[in-house]
Amino acid sequence: MASTETTEGKAGGGDLAGLEAGLDALDSRAADERPPLGRLLLSKLVPPLVAVALVLAVWQIAYWAEVKPDYILPSPLDVWGAIEKMWLDGVLLGYIWTSVSRGILGFAIAIAVGTPLGLLVARVKVVRAAIGPILTGLQSLPSIAWVPAALIWFGLTDTAIFAVVLLGAVPSIANGIVAGVDQIPPLYLRAGRTLGARGLTAVRHILLPAALPGYLAGLKQGWAFSWRSLMAAELIVTSAKLGTGLGQLMEGFRALQNMSGVLATIILILLVGVAIDLLFFSPLERRVLRSRGLLARSG
Repeated sequence: MASTETTEGKAGGGDLAGLEAGLDALDSRAADERPPLGRLLLSKLVPPLVAVALVLAVWQIAYWAEVKPDYILPSPLDVWGAIEKMWLDGVLLGYIWTSVSRGILGFAIAIAVGTPLGLLVARVKVVRAAIGPILTGLQSLPSIAWVPAALIWFGLTDTAIFAVVLLGAVPSIANGIVAGVDQIPPLYLRAGRTLGARGLTAVRHILLPAALPGYLAGLKQGWAFSWRSLMAAELIVTSAKLGTGLGQLMEGFRALQNMSGVLATIILILLVGVAIDLLFFSPLERRVLRSRGLLARSG
């Protein structure tokens, strides 16, 4: 009887080892069978380029059809000419950098404030009951609503702009980490406590890593709110001593009734937002999903 059980155990162990080897082989094959670079570029670049071409074609047709007078609806070439003029004048990168630097600094401060706030709300029931609904309400409040109050509090200063950015971004970051913590299996937290993880150690090694997908989604949304809030603030908070960001540039073009400049600035704002997502958030998101087995290596 003992020899029979031993034989069955060895057979079961052999089957399990064979299954593990098969799974490893499948993983290795999936990792090795990556699509060629040309096909990958084709699948990634062609769809957005086609979409942009269609938008430009419809825009040009509307211009030719004189849907609106040309001073209200300029052609794509007119808008490109406005961007080209700013480039040749050597001011384009300065306008972009003024806004991007403000956005990055404001977003960094929002992370420093929103992360501990989100952890506090997620882990302390009294705090969640007290300010959880307020955070949700603040997240749905249009950022431009804070601009008049910020002007009264801080005047025509960079502080007013950063205040609007923070009030727009912090709720999204905090709610993102709350959602991430809520999705952590209780077993992880119990295992961490059993291993002696307490206080900041538990936050660093248990909570944040386990809540990372939700936290990252909150950061991505927080950047979107930061950028939108910044543009809303720059449109109104204008002063020669503050420098000229993209929002202030667009307001200047509006005052001059220069529709080509207004549309050119809108395109620049859009391009900066897309570039930040493609260069930072999308690679980070793919890396996190890949590390958790939620995204194929060839994706």
